[in-house]
Amino acid sequence: MSLKSPKTYPNELEEVEIQLLLEGVYRYYGFDFRDYAIASLRRRIWNAVRAEKLATISALQEKVLHDPECMERFLMGLSVNVTAMFRDPGFYVAFREKAVPLLRTYPFIRIWHAGCSTGEEVYSMAILLAEEGLYDRCRIYATDMNEAVVRQAKAGIFPLDLMQEYTQLYLQAGGKSAFSNYYTAAYNNAIFRSSLKANIVFSHHNLVTDASFNEFNVILCRNVLIYFNQVLQEQVHKLLYESLRMFGVLGLGRQETLKLTPFEHCYEELDAQEKLYRRIA
Repeated sequence: MSLKSPKTYPNELEEVEIQLLLEGVYRYYGFDFRDYAIASLRRRIWNAVRAEKLATISALQEKVLHDPECMERFLMGLSVNVTAMFRDPGFYVAFREKAVPLLRTYPFIRIWHAGCSTGEEVYSMAILLAEEGLYDRCRIYATDMNEAVVRQAKAGIFPLDLMQEYTQLYLQAGGKSAFSNYYTAAYNNAIFRSSLKANIVFSHHNLVTDASFNEFNVILCRNVLIYFNQVLQEQVHKLLYESLRMFGVLGLGRQETLKLTPFEHCYEELDAQEKLYRRIA
């Protein structure tokens, strides 16, 4: 049977098959993608159909439910793991200027990096906090729904050929040292200092299905919500709000917003462009 093209696939049939696939994944594996933004989801599902050399979404459903290794590949495909060290350097400049002075007033700082992916942005924040003299009184909880990327993040090993680009982003983010001081080069890899991991807890957590697990002074959930529909965005905003202490700091991605959510009035803007907020209610 030849692979069908999404362009020639009947819309009604495609919709039914996608719903059945997502329902099956949720019921059997506990991963809930049912309220993810449909355009991105549809594209990633078809990518998985092609990668598995299958003809239909129904065939993908059968393979995913009967082959755990296929499910792991499918999960990697659905998870959005686009990241970089000091991604959006303006955010880190704003965090240094607007959030760090607030954090200096706390004897101990809990930070939740929700949707940490492969960890580049977690290590970026650890470096920033170390340079600001705050790392020793911080505990960073780095979580993702994908256990494979959490393992990767915990290792703290990244391709060496990316370090030149990351060095430039680090400098744009207000870096105060030589970026190469934070890693050792070995076998085409950059191995980041173990001291940067000393206060980081890497763990599995699903924003869609799991509850709050602590109270935090800072929550970073950047470039995650854009992949959810409005219903799921509001659900996650509720989780973030309930997990953030009064006067705590929330960081979102540039394309994300608190506007038109039930929690808009609960925050003040620390930096409107970089989507940095402080909880005030």
